[in-house]
Formats: sequence, C-alpha cells, structure tokens
Amino acid sequence: MKKIQMVDLKGQYEGIKNEVNSSITEVLESSAFINGPYVHSFQKELEDYLGVKHVIPCANGTDALQICMMGLGLQPGDEVITADFTFAATVEVIALLNLTPVLVDVEPDTFNIDPKAIERAITPKTKAIVPVHLFGQCANMDAIMDLAEKHNLFVIEDNAQAIGASYSFDNGTKKKAGTMGHVASTSFFPSKNLGCYGDGGAIFTNDDNLAHTIRGMVNHGMYKRYYHDVVGVNSRLDSIQAAVLKAKLPKLDEYNKKRREAAEKYNQAFKDHPQIVIPKINEGCDDTSDSPDCHVFHQYTLRILNEKRDNLVQHLNDNGVPCGVYYPVPLHLQKAYADDRYDEADFPVTNQLVKEVISLPMHTELDDEQIVFITKLVLDFVNNQ
Repeated sequence: MKKIQMVDLKGQYEGIKNEVNSSITEVLESSAFINGPYVHSFQKELEDYLGVKHVIPCANGTDALQICMMGLGLQPGDEVITADFTFAATVEVIALLNLTPVLVDVEPDTFNIDPKAIERAITPKTKAIVPVHLFGQCANMDAIMDLAEKHNLFVIEDNAQAIGASYSFDNGTKKKAGTMGHVASTSFFPSKNLGCYGDGGAIFTNDDNLAHTIRGMVNHGMYKRYYHDVVGVNSRLDSIQAAVLKAKLPKLDEYNKKRREAAEKYNQAFKDHPQIVIPKINEGCDDTSDSPDCHVFHQYTLRILNEKRDNLVQHLNDNGVPCGVYYPVPLHLQKAYADDRYDEADFPVTNQLVKEVISLPMHTELDDEQIVFITKLVLDFVNNQ
C-alpha cells in the first residue's frame, strides 16, 4: 500500500503533469508574470463554469474576503455576523477592517452557520452576513437570503472550501456555491478542491458596479496606471498560478466526483455505528456518488461520540494515517477574538463539535486499499473503547 497522505498533491500532479508543465513553460517564455494572458483566460473560464458575471482573481482567499468587505463600503463599527466554527481568516478580515465581528453557533449536522442564530444576533448595526460553506457543502442559503432581504443586509459567501458545489433553492432553482450572495470569496490554496501551487484567490459577483470597484481595489485602486480612484491593495493572482488553475479547472468536476466516491466508501464503513456520526448531506443529495452538485468534500469530517477523539487522533498517527481536527478551538475562545459580549450558552453546538470532530484523509488519489486500512483502524479503535 502506498503511503497515506492527508492530501496527495504529488499524485494529482502526475495525472496533469504535461498540461501543467507546458502551461508554466509558456508563462516563463512569455515573461508575462502579472496580469498575463493565462490570468484573463482562467478568469473567463471560471466565470463560464460558475455561471457568474464577474470573477476577479487576487492573491489569496483571505485577501479575497477582505476586499469583498472593502468593496461593499462597510465602515468601522458595522457588525458582521459569521460562524464561530470555522477557520480564523473569516473573522480575521472583519477585525482588520475595524468592523465588529459577531460570532454565532452552527448546526450540529452540517456544521454550517445556523440561520436561527443569525436572526437572534441581528441588531440595527448589522450590515452583513458571512456564511461559510464549510467542508464542501453550502449553508442554508434559502434562510440566509431571506434574512438578508428582510433586514437589508449584504451576504458575503466564504466559498474557500466549496468550489464546484451547488445549492438547490426551495423554489427549484440551482446555483453554484459563491454565486448566490451579493459577493463571494474563494481560495486556491494548494490543498483546496481547485488549488494552485502557491497562494491564490478570487472574488465572484453578479453586480457590475461592485465588480468595477473591486477590480480597481485589487490593483492599488487603479483603473488607469498611476491614477488611483479608490483605496486599494496589492493583491493579484500571478500568471504561473493561473496557468496551474487553468489546467485543473476542466478536471474539477472529476476531482469532486472522486472525493464523493471516497466519502461514500467511508460512509458505508461507518454508517449506523452508535459512536460515529457521518457527515450530513443536505436533503435531495443523499446518494453522494451520484450527486455532483451537492457536497464536494473538501474535508471528510466525523463526529466521535465516545469522548476519545484525541486518543483516536493519536492512534491513527501512530499507525501512519494523518488526520486533522478542524477546528480545535472555537473562534470566540481564541485570544485574538475573545470578547465579553459572548455568552458560552450561545455556543452549545460549537463547544461540543470541537471535542468530537476528526477529518480523515480526503483527496482525489485515495484508493480502496487505503480506505479499507483507514476505516478498519477507526472501527477497531472505537469498538474497543
């Protein structure tokens, strides 16, 4: 059996080596390293794939989220509601802009932000909601968009983990993750479902005016060289990373299908176990292998109910199986974001999840032998505790 990795980027590269190498060579030979042809062609192809009017590439996913908020004109003191159970970048940019982060609890089954908690947190100072499509599945966008319309709020989708996923609205319409709110951000960090070979990110919107503003912001506020019309930043996707992404984009659906197939094999091994909770799939997407538009499994995350999660992590590591705990500390308890405004009673789900979640290896190169080995290790451990 080949070595098990949390993410096998080398194995994935072997399958696209010729396309990637030739694209990178073309960039090197052209020397068009910034805003070159590969950036523009990747942008257009991603717009077509997502069905969104505007994709604005940038340097990384954190910049993308920050620039979304800058583009919307949010002001210091404005409240922005987001999930307590997510990576720190989501709240980091809120704090950097001197906005007021308002952290709320998540749903116990999907791990996504709880619309009821959002509603309870809305005040006259609330200006935006940032739903994070965590682990590869969209948050409840029906409820979130209804709340936004009712209270005149912006919706900024954090789509760093769900590129390629879709959401089916109650009225029957279907949209890709990142195309439903007023604006969205994504990350092309190498381990993402669509990842480059360095840092990269992008912003999505269907708003022409907002897109125009953001296009200037990512390039020092310039629309014409040396004329600065808005306050901007230096955040551009370089041509080499665009070349890698352009080679990978046509394979994204195939990559996501492989992730779903691996997830289904995990599910079959763990289903109905009294001490293991497998990932919840939104209604209408129960058959993960045949639902290409629902969950794209950036992470495959279990809940271990026997209070032995940390012991299981050690057991897997001792046997050569990497795993992750995403996330071990709620944002409201992080030193950087602790605030007297928060009441522990408002975070029962998050406070429980951080004790139970464990993410198993998930990538496009997982094979059956590896999955059998991993699932047997997990089951043997849990059954003997």
